[in-house]
Amino acid sequence: MTTTEPVLGESGRELVREVLIHGPIARAELGRRLGLSPASLTRLSKPFLDRGLFVEGAVELAGAVGRPAKPLDVRVDLQRFVGIKLTGDQALGVLTDLRAKTLGEHVADLAGHSPEEVVEVLAAVVEALAGSGGDVADIAGVGVSIGGKVTGQQVVLRAPFLEWREVDLGGMLSRRLGLPVVVENDVVALTEAERWFGLGRGIDDFAVVTTGAGVGYGLVIHGRQVITPDTGLGLGGHFPLDPTGPICADGHRGCSTAMLSTTSMCASAAVGLGRLVSYEELLALAAAGNAVAVQVVGTAGRSLGRMIAAVANLTMVGTVVLSGEGIGLVDVPVAASEMRAGIAADRDPDASEVRVLTGDADFGAWARGAAAVAVQARIGALGA
Repeated sequence: MTTTEPVLGESGRELVREVLIHGPIARAELGRRLGLSPASLTRLSKPFLDRGLFVEGAVELAGAVGRPAKPLDVRVDLQRFVGIKLTGDQALGVLTDLRAKTLGEHVADLAGHSPEEVVEVLAAVVEALAGSGGDVADIAGVGVSIGGKVTGQQVVLRAPFLEWREVDLGGMLSRRLGLPVVVENDVVALTEAERWFGLGRGIDDFAVVTTGAGVGYGLVIHGRQVITPDTGLGLGGHFPLDPTGPICADGHRGCSTAMLSTTSMCASAAVGLGRLVSYEELLALAAAGNAVAVQVVGTAGRSLGRMIAAVANLTMVGTVVLSGEGIGLVDVPVAASEMRAGIAADRDPDASEVRVLTGDADFGAWARGAAAVAVQARIGALGA
């Protein structure tokens, strides 16, 4: 992954993936995962050690006889990536290392919605993150996540909030920057970040539920994310949860968007409070015991529990990861309690307990997801 890279096949790329995701990892465990003999593992890893991508960790004892083993890890600061979450109003970018850890952030408002205007804003974000001089030469790759349907990690087939159809965003931005660019649906990207670097790391089967401006759903089975022709249409955002609930913008009563999106929750609270309220204030009011806020937040918590139960019931996964900028909901005691009650109400009493893991509640999680798919693309291109 430096200027001179070894020529390798799928075995080499799989080795890099394993070390990147699970490192520092013992050589014996690495060999077991990849089905490689110690000699084959040594031969395969040598080019990466010579070029500085791999580093050897602290010596670990491998038994009473033989030489001590040195676990393998990656040098995470070897290359930098930029991930950008694109909304209808802004481009939120993060600069990351090889494990999608945030090193810097930059936000820019969109001047307009034409593809050309958006590409210029995205390019400016990359240049700002690369350095004050705008030099992007040391950026290894750029990822852009978008709430819409994407094909080939390049072309946006549909993005309603930008009124886009069949826009080659990846190609346009790559030509503008002279860098490799991947474009992906935002929930797909975030799920990949959880699978490689986040709470889903090392878990073969899990689901991701995101809440914020909308509601998203991702599924990982046997260590791979499930992708279908309908991925990116936001179908998880209209799962029915409450037949007496409010109606979403698309006319679905009590669907997941109507019950769990931050916009819908704030609108419901405004009716009872007689004034507009931000999502952060709504959660604070609920934590302080305000009756209207407690009702809205508690109902949302119960709905979230019902959605988690439905996901676990229908996919038979045992772990659900919660993420997105709206997931601060579960930090409010009444919502957390109602969520657990909602899960219990819709699960068979003899069923295994669903493990619920809560990720970052900041909006930057979406941008880190975009960086993660850029890292994945870079690893996938090694030696190709």
